[in-house]
Amino acid sequence: MKIKSLFTSLKWISQVSKRFARVDRSGRSAVTSALATLGICFGVMTLNVVMSVMNGFQMSFIDSILEISSYHARVVDLPENYEEDFCNFCLNNKKISSVSPFYEAQALVTGNKGGANSVLIRAVDRYIHVNDDGFAREVKMLSGTFNLSEPDSIILGSTLARNMGVLVGDKVNLLVMSGGSDVDLFSNNRLFTVKGIFSSGYQEINSSYAFVNIESAEEYFGKNSRKLWGIKLNNHNQDMHIISVLEKYFKENQLSSRIFSWRNYNKTFFGTLKIEKNMLLLLVALIFVVVAINIYNGMRRLVFERKSEIAILSALGARNWEIESIFIVRGFVTGAVGAFIGLILGLFISANTDLVFNAASKIMYFFQYIFTAITDRENLIFVQENSSYSIYASIPARIFPYEVAAITIFGIVAPLFASWAASRNVLKMTVSEVLHNE
Repeated sequence: MKIKSLFTSLKWISQVSKRFARVDRSGRSAVTSALATLGICFGVMTLNVVMSVMNGFQMSFIDSILEISSYHARVVDLPENYEEDFCNFCLNNKKISSVSPFYEAQALVTGNKGGANSVLIRAVDRYIHVNDDGFAREVKMLSGTFNLSEPDSIILGSTLARNMGVLVGDKVNLLVMSGGSDVDLFSNNRLFTVKGIFSSGYQEINSSYAFVNIESAEEYFGKNSRKLWGIKLNNHNQDMHIISVLEKYFKENQLSSRIFSWRNYNKTFFGTLKIEKNMLLLLVALIFVVVAINIYNGMRRLVFERKSEIAILSALGARNWEIESIFIVRGFVTGAVGAFIGLILGLFISANTDLVFNAASKIMYFFQYIFTAITDRENLIFVQENSSYSIYASIPARIFPYEVAAITIFGIVAPLFASWAASRNVLKMTVSEVLHNE
């Protein structure tokens, strides 16, 4: 019986709430409700699109750093007699996708132009472009191939190659190289043949990275060069779990090896990106605050204008929570409808940023052309499409489900809370006071 009574109460609450929102004596309720729904809709849509584009912009940097530079985890000081056992242990873990050795050294490289360029030489396995999917995805070959099978082969970043004035097939010299006492600081004999030129999503890598094979590192980097091991995970956010697993492995085998997370590298850069994203999220989220305030004021006015109807409902036996629920339901419907439509539009735009921004560019060009043709025909030949739209269109939007869910829920909660706060005024007047005023 209680369930049936509750269902009956909800049914008439919904009907009365719909009737209150449809029209009032001034005919303003329907317009106010529609504007509030549109506000939530555009708020959710805008926030989803902005966050998706921002995610795509930032992740293009982060992915390049994680997949090319820092790896998801690094292991140092691993004894040579444990290397094979360590690799087998890692590859037996389903959360680890790959593990590979590498060396690093700083050098000054000279090319056809003669000027020296500072470069970080990364010595990697010659088959890394085949065995490491993440590396292959981020290292996009502009010319040549990622082929380190031949001795003294080198792959250069696009900006570095352009600054040196070299192409595929040219020779470069590692003129000055860091290392131990067994490494010649200056040499004209460390000649490498450029086998390919790559580009990544991070300009610093393009301008300062070069890849050689491990055999070249063993020949030129010196006997005291440190061998590192890069570990890639299926999910880079599981790094702390893998670190605890590997630290346990080191402890059981009494190894002094150490492991570092990608979080230890580029802390300042990652922190800046996070602050930038949070500030943008805060600024755009103010849309919901403005809409919630408008809904609160609109609901307060609706409560005041409906005070006689409220008094009659109360006199007929409606309980206080049921009368409050009339306005709360209105706020929930406003938020739910607006958030749902905004979610659909936001996901559509985020998934088709190239189409949307290119269309916006053509529309803006059309109106600018018409306006200039009417007002200043002499300058009509200078009217062009805004190139900024093509840049926005080239950014691959990245949609994170948890962010989309949080934005949608906030779009529903904001008007719901505003309606609840406004409905508290229902209980401030007694039935006799209302009828006496009437």
